[in-house]
Amino acid sequence: MAIAKFAEIKEYILSQIEIGVWPEHSRVPSENDLAGQFSVSRMTARRALQELTEQGILYRTQGVGSFVAALKSQSSLLEIRNIADEINARGNTYHAKLVQLTELPCPAIIAEALGLKRNQPVYFSLIVHIENQLPLQLEARYVSPVLVPDYIKQDFSSQTPHQYLSFIAPLTEAEHTVESIWPDNFTCQHLQLKKAEPCLRLTRRTFSREGAVSLAYLTSPGSRYRLGGHLNFLLPTSRETM
Repeated sequence: MAIAKFAEIKEYILSQIEIGVWPEHSRVPSENDLAGQFSVSRMTARRALQELTEQGILYRTQGVGSFVAALKSQSSLLEIRNIADEINARGNTYHAKLVQLTELPCPAIIAEALGLKRNQPVYFSLIVHIENQLPLQLEARYVSPVLVPDYIKQDFSSQTPHQYLSFIAPLTEAEHTVESIWPDNFTCQHLQLKKAEPCLRLTRRTFSREGAVSLAYLTSPGSRYRLGGHLNFLLPTSRETM
């Protein structure tokens, strides 16, 4: 079955971004240029650009054109940032404690999320992210060995899983859910909580163009961590300049 033309244009733009031809804030071809290159109508080219804009891959400036956005999640109000960068940006010291890095039989719920078969091998990492000697976040992450075969060989004391995955399987889409939880004894131990307190748990599934890459459970004490974001609201544009 032939791929729709607007989807073909999207795939082309995503591939150029992923291989570095168009880095962040680079201008991508206009509707007219894409229409000519792919022998389609401007409406078809506009649909491809609009969908990529809605997904957070591109942003549009009225009267100027479409540009590659900074790395951020699709359909999310929160920018996906590396926790090490967050901590360093506050002028604090970051380091990580690797608790576990292994291969497991894939549980059913993880298999469904990552497009794997139940009991098929899946990679699992458990890491404590530490700010100024105090645990800030417990990260439990399942990673597809099909898309990231060398994940289990990495040294996550020198780089975070987010850094590695962003380089190996560039993010094109992400899903978030945030909930308040009451931590179990295992979580309290690794977050050095003297007694249980409400925690924030961010569940994040990330995708590259090839499919679902990872499913992560990020748990932080409510007294030490908060989520926030900054939103820019842009007026809709009718059409690009000729």
